[in-house]
Amino acid sequence: MFQEAIDRYKSDNNIEQLHITTALIDMDGVLYDSMPYHTIAWHRLATELGIKAERDEFYLYEGMTGAATIRKLINRAFGRTDVTDEECRQLYAKKAQYFTEIATIKPVNDAQRMTAILRDNDIERVLVTGSGQINLLNGLNVDYAGIFDQDKRVTALDVKHGKPNPEPYLKGMQKVNRCATQCMVIENAPLGVESGAKAGCFVIAITTGPIPVEKMKDAGAHLVFNSMTEFADALPLLLNLLKG
Repeated sequence: MFQEAIDRYKSDNNIEQLHITTALIDMDGVLYDSMPYHTIAWHRLATELGIKAERDEFYLYEGMTGAATIRKLINRAFGRTDVTDEECRQLYAKKAQYFTEIATIKPVNDAQRMTAILRDNDIERVLVTGSGQINLLNGLNVDYAGIFDQDKRVTALDVKHGKPNPEPYLKGMQKVNRCATQCMVIENAPLGVESGAKAGCFVIAITTGPIPVEKMKDAGAHLVFNSMTEFADALPLLLNLLKG
């Protein structure tokens, strides 16, 4: 299964050999089990604004910047296209406050093992997240000590266009001067998968939330794992194949 996916990627990109040196890694739902709290916070904000929304729909917006999510919701509900940057800033601050009030932050089970395997196999790690949640970003220094250098992080503050636009992953590549065929993306959401695929990378999706496997494949994932534990168990073998 792994070799088939790799061969298909090589054929699609017209390359004879794949040599992955870098992992571009999402944060929410990949490193931290934070998405349930994000969905609660977003749903609370939407309800206060008089916007009808299902809590689970916010899983599908994962990867978008906060401003993009706010503009999407307001445009859908009220037809407004004139939401200002200041409105977005104020509303996102509310959402961030709600998240902080309720969230019990813990790493995704076996995500620390996964990142340690990457480190021990000399795979460079770059954080690529659509989040600007400061408590999560600061937590990386403790929960993932030595994994993500400060200058190898792309957050919502670094991009004009969030996922599914390829800009976040293109910026991640620029951080370490790598091309797409040297990078694998590790994601858990369709918008992030789409972003990584548009950037030209080999994309691995992990279903750490309620999103079906088929949605990941439809978004462009080359491989999909049913859990982080399954991915971490398979990673040593997969790296042998990806490193050429």
